[in-house]
Amino acid sequence: MKAIAYQQFGSTDVLQTVEVAKPTLRSNQVLVKVKAVSINPLDWKIRKGEMKLMSGSRFPRSTGADFSGIIADTGTAVTDLKTGDEVFGVVKNMMKEGALAEYIVVDASLAWKKPAYVSFAQAAAIPVAGTAAVTALQKMGTINANTSILINGATGGFGMFLLQLLKQRGASGTAVTNTKAAAFAKTWGADIVIDYTKENVLSQHITYDIVIDLSGKMGYANARQIMKPKALFLNPTPSPIEIPTSIIRNLFTGKKHIVIIASPAADKVNVVLNAIADGLQVEVSKVFSFAQSKEAYQYAEQGGYIGKVAVELD
Repeated sequence: MKAIAYQQFGSTDVLQTVEVAKPTLRSNQVLVKVKAVSINPLDWKIRKGEMKLMSGSRFPRSTGADFSGIIADTGTAVTDLKTGDEVFGVVKNMMKEGALAEYIVVDASLAWKKPAYVSFAQAAAIPVAGTAAVTALQKMGTINANTSILINGATGGFGMFLLQLLKQRGASGTAVTNTKAAAFAKTWGADIVIDYTKENVLSQHITYDIVIDLSGKMGYANARQIMKPKALFLNPTPSPIEIPTSIIRNLFTGKKHIVIIASPAADKVNVVLNAIADGLQVEVSKVFSFAQSKEAYQYAEQGGYIGKVAVELD
């Protein structure tokens, strides 16, 4: 079968289409014929070697974390999924495994039945970004319409889910995005939209209860300028060193630096599915073919796109 893999850390140039054996099943696993794979920033952070402290440096490596597809076979201990079921899910170890292949094997606990009202590309967009947004909500604690929330980089996949989940909970926020995405931010629930190509959010002398930096470009040091004395800075894209240093720093300051490490799980997936049933929109703005996988990553790494980018397989 075909898969996308790489033999060294680097740019998209290291991505290759390779022939590998179809994976074999354990009793608690399912074999999935992959129909779509979603692209996440973590994919290229790992590929570029930025996460090697956690990912290791063993090659070859595959890429892609969340997927959708059709069950091709099930292990003997699997009872709630069967051959032919349409599913979506995520690999168990995002640091070491990849989903961008014709077939993958995953634990049955990490594959969920795909609702008929979402496409394969939309379903593949849910596990990583959707459950990260649910985790961010949990880290925010008690929020309401009076909570001032700034979402920096608000119209990528994470922001798409977060803005709409906030809206469904009666909260909202200020979205920082580019000109072409401003209308989406409004539709998804932002009260105020700041176009970063025209305005600098750090220069507006407005402070917030919660600042979440989805772009990874603001950083805690800059965010402190616009945080209230006991505000939260939520960081879903930490560098390895920020994980321990944020814990130490939080002992001495009222402005807390909270690292978000999301693990997709059934309870969080169900929150997203219920939100979709209640009207949450899953925007997949660009879809590439498997043969265009390298181009898909080149496009995604440029940033500025709306919602999610996906690769579809035949």
